Amino acid sequence: MTQLKTPLEVYKLLPGTNCGNCYKPSCLAFAAAVVKGDCRLIDCPYVKDASGTTIASPETHALSEQLRLEKLAGLRRKISRIDLAAAAERTEGEWSRGTLKIKCLGKDFLIDPAGLVSSQCHTHSGLTIPLLQYILQCDGTPISGNWVPFRELPNGKASGALFTQRCEQSLHRMADRHPDLFEDLVHIFSGIASHDLFSADISVTLFPLPRVPILICYWQHEEDLGSKINFFYDHNAEHQLEINSLYALGAGLVMMFEKIVARHS
Repeated sequence: MTQLKTPLEVYKLLPGTNCGNCYKPSCLAFAAAVVKGDCRLIDCPYVKDASGTTIASPETHALSEQLRLEKLAGLRRKISRIDLAAAAERTEGEWSRGTLKIKCLGKDFLIDPAGLVSSQCHTHSGLTIPLLQYILQCDGTPISGNWVPFRELPNGKASGALFTQRCEQSLHRMADRHPDLFEDLVHIFSGIASHDLFSADISVTLFPLPRVPILICYWQHEEDLGSKINFFYDHNAEHQLEINSLYALGAGLVMMFEKIVARHS
């Protein structure tokens, strides 16, 4: 492969999804890091060569997972240093028999004083990382009931466009191709369906974390108007998670939905 001298040259080889698996906020930021020498091109698991073939090695995928595990280990160490029982009230959890129980998407997750997470359903870093961040960051502020787009959160403007691309546009494409997707969200993730919010044709509220509800609204295609989808967070969401964690939570949900659609296709 010829030497890549500018971020734009690198960016053309990237998927443009801003998935965050490289631990950079966007594909463009990753491209700039490659040119500076801070990252290698193959650190992106999805980068393709000129023929369209993915060039990342199995070692790259292993490194990405290793970074996630290291992040998880760091969060566990922080959890081990706090009063987990006292965290129950502010996180809207329940302390019982030496563990903190918190509902995520309708399922019970148990966290012990060492930060280990267990559940009857499958657990992975995409769920446990935001859960542990929530326990550490949530200040107990109640849900306001006032829905706002991600970009209108106090610190959401800077990454609002990236959120639209990675979360809303990705889910929009899925919803247009798979109209039964929202039924899955209600049944699989204990979503709450409504038909009177923002005049949307379909509205589903999910609770990935007790004090961090996410509202997904879908407007169907209508004559000259194309379909549309929007995510909304509670106005007080940043009292529960920092903005980067809220972004990652939304992106993580979309990745879960993508896997469900892939299994059903």
